[in-house]
Amino acid sequence: MESEIILLDTGILIDYFRKKNKSKSTFYSISKFYNSFAVSIVTKYEIMVGSTNEQSFFWQEFFEQVEVIPFDENCLKVAVSNYKYLRRKNQLIEIEDLFIGSTGIAYNLKIATLNPQHFQRMEKLQLLEMNV
Repeated sequence: MESEIILLDTGILIDYFRKKNKSKSTFYSISKFYNSFAVSIVTKYEIMVGSTNEQSFFWQEFFEQVEVIPFDENCLKVAVSNYKYLRRKNQLIEIEDLFIGSTGIAYNLKIATLNPQHFQRMEKLQLLEMNV
């Protein structure tokens, strides 16, 4: 099992939550090969604002099991640089995705996502091969 930390995008978490049979989720498949996971504080924000009171307990327990990475000054510098790069190419992505991807770049983490078409636009972002 690989020891590197994988940054999970919001879609991976939603997929995991919604599947009654968790073994059919992408997160479950990834966890067969990796055992260390993190999320950006932006992912935690997206999940928490989209969850009901009943779902909040599930998510609080989940976020206690993974590292939650803050959006710090290094992430900000990467985000500004990538925003300008994407704007020049006329390929802007949603600000949340920009912040999550910038966190991955700033912390040198591969990102697991169900939305590679957005994230692959970002310079230097490493996407996890999803054929795991």
